[in-house]
Amino acid sequence: MSDPGTDVVDGRRGAAALLPWQVTWAASVLARRERWPHAALITGPAGIGKRALADWLARVLLCETPRADGAPCNACPGCHYIGAGQHPDLRIVDAFDRSDDDVKAVEWIVVDRIRALMQWAELTSHRGGAKVALIDPAERMNAAAANALLKTLEEPPPNTHFLLVSQQPNRLPATVISRCQRMAAPIPDTATARQWLADRGIADAERVLAQAHGAPLGALALANAEYQHERRAWLTALSSPRTLPVTSLGARVDAGPREGRRDRLAAVVDWLVAWCADLARAQAGGAPRANADFGAQLTALASSVAALPLFRYYRRLLQQRALLAHPLQPRLVAEALLIDYRALFG
Repeated sequence: MSDPGTDVVDGRRGAAALLPWQVTWAASVLARRERWPHAALITGPAGIGKRALADWLARVLLCETPRADGAPCNACPGCHYIGAGQHPDLRIVDAFDRSDDDVKAVEWIVVDRIRALMQWAELTSHRGGAKVALIDPAERMNAAAANALLKTLEEPPPNTHFLLVSQQPNRLPATVISRCQRMAAPIPDTATARQWLADRGIADAERVLAQAHGAPLGALALANAEYQHERRAWLTALSSPRTLPVTSLGARVDAGPREGRRDRLAAVVDWLVAWCADLARAQAGGAPRANADFGAQLTALASSVAALPLFRYYRRLLQQRALLAHPLQPRLVAEALLIDYRALFG
């Protein structure tokens, strides 16, 4: 297993094809391939395929016999190396620690990993062509790591390209952003996303797509029975705020593996954010978006909460979501949010 400073591309991701809604975008990129920047920042909401784009761009840059339109041939040694996850001129730094036998998620991309990446960037290309460094998610670099990267972005090694992937680019230092060409990843229309999900056997594509705010890869991840069962349990409880079982709901965040508590809290915060947004829509006479399957409950609750306290609570939820990467006690956070939610209804 590679060490944190010498991450290699996952072979399955490296071999991934473009998603249907990315084809037109990819063609426009190939048309200006001769003006390719030394650093690109690929942005967009979660679940739309930003990483698939970055993997494809790495393949474009490292293909040794590209097609006439600039697309990778998928047959040369460079393409085969990427597909096998063994290309010596491609390095990926992500939010996983591969220093032990087990792959573990990490909260931050630390400076030592970026320094190791910079040392690799200074080396001569093994294949005699371009070199590509991919950082995903870029906003997970801590301050020291971002500063270390900035020094290389200011004076990039020749024929070396940096691909930064971020769903929260505003968390990156302005100095890093200014040295990258920003590329907004394409977002599929509803019909395309729904069809893509249906092709993968998702029976209720429209419902899970609404839960994922239109992001098809996010919807695919949510379309499992365990997640949907837990979501329904929480939303059913939120439907009766005056009898909300704060303690037992908080215990659900602690249930399961310890390392999954933060993810379970993140799901709870997302459910609360979407629920409150739909409550506000119901107050305004609109239809729920993310929680259409709880439309009757939301409509019944809408007249029981004042708009201003609801807005303040919603803002607190957004602030809490921004803090999820920091140390916290997931169960206590969930219980505090539930107590404040219950208080909205007197």
